[in-house]
Order: sequence, then structure tokens, then C-alpha cells
Amino acid sequence: MFASVNSVGLFGMEAYKVTVEADLSAGLPRFDVVGLPDAAVSESRERVRSAMHNNGFDFPVSRITVNLAPADIRKEGPIYDLPLFLTILKSSGQLKADLEDKVFLGELSLSGEVRHINGVLPMVIEAQRAGFQEIYIPYDNRAEGAVVQGIHVFAVKNVKELLSHLSGEAELAPLSAEDYTESTVAPDLPDFADVKGQYEAKRALEVAAAGGHNVMMIGPPGSGKSMLAKRVPSILPDMTFEESLETTKIYSVAGALPKDISLITARPFRAPHHTVSPAGLSGGGAVPHPGEISLAHNGVLFLDELPEFSRTAMEIMRQPIEDGKITISRVAATFSYPCSVMLLCAMNPCPCGFYGHPTRQCTCPSGAPQRYLSRVSGPLLDRLDIHIEVPPVDYDDLSKTGKEEPSAEIKKRVNAARAIQQKRLAPYGVTCNAKMDAHLTRKFCTPTDAAAKLLQNAFEKLGLSARAYDKILRVSRTIADLDGAEVIDVPHIAEAIQYRSLDRKFWKA
Repeated sequence: MFASVNSVGLFGMEAYKVTVEADLSAGLPRFDVVGLPDAAVSESRERVRSAMHNNGFDFPVSRITVNLAPADIRKEGPIYDLPLFLTILKSSGQLKADLEDKVFLGELSLSGEVRHINGVLPMVIEAQRAGFQEIYIPYDNRAEGAVVQGIHVFAVKNVKELLSHLSGEAELAPLSAEDYTESTVAPDLPDFADVKGQYEAKRALEVAAAGGHNVMMIGPPGSGKSMLAKRVPSILPDMTFEESLETTKIYSVAGALPKDISLITARPFRAPHHTVSPAGLSGGGAVPHPGEISLAHNGVLFLDELPEFSRTAMEIMRQPIEDGKITISRVAATFSYPCSVMLLCAMNPCPCGFYGHPTRQCTCPSGAPQRYLSRVSGPLLDRLDIHIEVPPVDYDDLSKTGKEEPSAEIKKRVNAARAIQQKRLAPYGVTCNAKMDAHLTRKFCTPTDAAAKLLQNAFEKLGLSARAYDKILRVSRTIADLDGAEVIDVPHIAEAIQYRSLDRKFWKA
């Protein structure tokens, strides 16, 4: 006998419909799974066999052929256990329910428990898009599955519960998104009110957060670079629903979505250690999974002690920073993951950390600061919109008893500036000033004559590249948005130029 059950597979970030077909025929007992299954899918045979025996069903003593269609795409993972189980029950006549408009996903234990799987959110979205009425997912994936509207989502604990529902004996209730939390934000995010002094650095990070600009912080040990970076999440603008959904999909595919979280509404902050491998940063594996740069999508990727990262790891980031996506090619296929991030980097000015320090003596040999900076390639530095010096905090600032400006006040200005950008750029599919291309930069970043003259002088004296020229214009557009100004004027250009420390060659002494 023949039967089929609907399921969904994953290919990178994209989901696609999979039909699990089973045919029982005469011949010596045999159980074959075809349709390009990987090892985890092939092992489903033993899990399904044991689950059937342990739940009182008869495993067919015949030749069993299971096909996973389409047969030209490699299937991976244990997500087909549940549909395979149901297909064999149906083809052997032990299940009479109509499964035509239903989709099933889930790994089975030997006892018939339905276990957690990765990538449920994009698969539920695909099932809804394909027009299915119902989808059955593992109970532990209930929060992310509940987000999708337009399809009845049922969370299943075990096969007995599912079969009772399908037979009408004890029906399950569909999930509702209101029953689950929607945030991964900790209520006690580090606050900028804790940072004494460093007013220029805090202002630069405010500009960066408002426009989504990449930042390099340079300063001696103890100047507060890491402290400042860890407080950036508290001033990032609120996420749109589309950004939340896309970020949640990445975490779902990577298996990194926290339990009972239906939707990520806090912008991610990822801070990998400098020993991270290139594959860990960009994504990789036999079938590539998202790396740190994709897990930071719509948020911040913080690289502390940038020159200590391997050269390969640093150079991997050049194209993704520019394109907002990373493409990983393997023999079997090519995968693309989004990675629109605000890159935040920090470094010391030299190996000992005290080059240019007002009170401490640099102990590095001659030329060491230049060699240390040269570990970071010029093209990568050119892709960082803002370069700021973070000097040591003096005693007067540290000993002040008054309160510094809290993150909540800074975030109000950031949200207001980002709202201006979203209104301006919405027709072009762009969310912030940093993501504007050359055409949009020319269209919306036109300075006054006096401001243009100042920029011309800076371009000629500092030997700026064309990319640096565009970045100054975009940063000045963000500064103008923070001021509520329609036109980019001299103060906006002047401040943006000050955020190009490395172009000013303060380093070369």
C-alpha cells in the first residue's frame, strides 16, 4: 500500500515543502529511505521502528520504501521522524485519519516522545505560505511556532497525544502568540549612566547607534572601551517587526533561540573571543550554519582587541559588511545568510597599550605601534565609518558624584533620528543611513556650499578614499538627523570629519 504525509525541509535559511512517501510491497523485510537522506535521516528507521513497538503498533513485516521528495535536495536532521512514523502507520492501514492539509515536523525518541528541532519558525512560515491549514510541531518549539498567523499550529508532546487528536478522541488547542513572551532583553542592561567622562566617545556611539554606523575605538587599557561597548545595546533603536522576524529565523535555524521565546525583539549583541575561527565567525560546516556575524544580524558585532583576531577572520568580514549578507559555498550547494550588522571594534594603540598615553611610557620598540595597526588591513579600516580615540579618564571625571546621562535619554534621541531615516528611506528598502548606497548618498546627503568646501579641504589634506568620502557624508546625515536638521551644514560635516582619526594619521609620529 502507498501513503504520503506532508513535511517541510530547510536549505540554509530557506524552507521548502517535502513529501514523505511510503510504499509497502511484497518481498523480504527491508526498510529503505531514499531521496538524498543524510545519516540522521537514515537513522530515523530505527527510531520509528522502536517508537511503533513501544506504543502498541505493529511494524510492517514487508518491503518498505520511503521517498523524501523532492529527491534532488539533500535532507538533513531528524525532523522527518514524525512524518515518517505517520506515513508507515497510514500505509499499513493502522491510521485512518485524513492528513491531506496537514504538515508534521519532529524528532522521535524511542518511546515516542516528540523532541525539539531547529528551524521551526521558517518551516512554519513556509507551510503557511504554501496554503496548509494545520502544522504539528514539537512541544518544546511551541513559542517560535506560535508567532506565525494564518495557520493553526499545534504543539505535540508525544505520538499518543497526536494520534488521539487526529482520531478525534482528545483534540488539542492551537497555539496563540499571546501566551508566550516576546523578548530576550534583560531588564538590567548596563547603562551609560555608569560611564564617567568619555563624553566624545559617548557622543560618537550615539551617532553610530542612530545611523547604524560601524565604529573603531582606540585607546589604552582601562580607558573604558569594553565598558562603553557593552552599553551600546541599551541605546540601540527599537526593532521593527520585520527585523525581529528575520533575526528570530536565524536563531531558529542555528538552534540558538532561547526556550519559551517566541520573537526576538532586542537587537542582538555578539562578542566572540579573538580566538574564534574564521568558520565560527562567518558560518560553516559540511552544511553551513550561521556564524557570529549572522547571529548579530540587525544588532551589534563587537570585536574586542581587533588586531588579535586572525588575519583570515578579519578579512572574511570585508565583503559581508559591505553587502549585508554572507555567502558560503560548498561542493553540494551555496548558502546565503543575512548579516546586516553594526560592527563595533576596539583595540589598543600598540602591543603594550600605552602609545600616546599622557602619563605612562610606551615600552614597545621603535615602529611597533605602526606594525600593530598594520595587523588590521587598510580596506577593513576603510569600511569602519567612525574612528574614535578613547583617552584615559582623568581623576576629576572619575571622582564626580553627579549622575551621568542615562541610556534612556540617549535612546529617545536615537529612536527619533532612526524614525526620520526610516520615513525617508522606506521607499528604497533601506532602514538606516549607514546602509545607503552611492545613489542614495548623493540624493539625501547634499551639504551646503560651505560644508562642501570644508569636506573638499579635508578630502585633499587627509588623502581620503572615495569610500571614506561617502562615509563622512552618511555620518554627517545622521548627525543632522539627530539635530532635526533638513540640510547638512558645516557643524555636521566638521563633526563627521573628527570621527576619522585614522585618516588624520595621528598615528604616524
